[in-house]
Amino acid sequence: MIKSEEIKIVAVPLDPERCRFTADRSIVPAGGTFQFSNRIKASEYPLAEEIFNITEGKVTTVQISDNQVTVAVESGVDWRLAGKEIGKIIREYMISQAANVEQMLAGVEGNGEERIRIKVQRVLDTQINPAVAGHGGQITLLDVKEADVYIKMGGGCQGCSAASVTLKSGVEKAIRQYVPEVKGIFDTTDHAAGKNPFYTPSK
Repeated sequence: MIKSEEIKIVAVPLDPERCRFTADRSIVPAGGTFQFSNRIKASEYPLAEEIFNITEGKVTTVQISDNQVTVAVESGVDWRLAGKEIGKIIREYMISQAANVEQMLAGVEGNGEERIRIKVQRVLDTQINPAVAGHGGQITLLDVKEADVYIKMGGGCQGCSAASVTLKSGVEKAIRQYVPEVKGIFDTTDHAAGKNPFYTPSK
């Protein structure tokens, strides 16, 4: 299980009203950027909601992207104090998320390919697709051959100019983080034609 001291977070003030917090690992597993302009909009995202509740409601905007959280506040907020509180919230959120995933995957039974298939599918369902869905995308697990995983990118991800970035910095990173026994991860999508001529899953 991930420990608090293992997570490194660096806070860099961008100007008197904004500060960026950068963690040494992903906060949003599949990449993507989420911006919340008020507490109501943040109510569906626990991390953003908690940050809005600090400094007596003086937070105005929270943006979360991959391993960064950028927070904007009203003038007069002391970042020396607010920064420590926000850093603690981010760290506790990451520990909680990692624990949830570890618990979810700990009960997976089976051997070899089937075990990997179940674990990867659960990571897709809970960590990756909820994130890419915000951009109209979806990642589908096609097959597992030994320890190699074959996926297909659909919806807004198919043909997107940022698809390779999403795959490398988001999807692949998340799968390897939670299912370290995976070796190769292959995108079988034909981003030009909208079909998949490169790979046929086993029966």
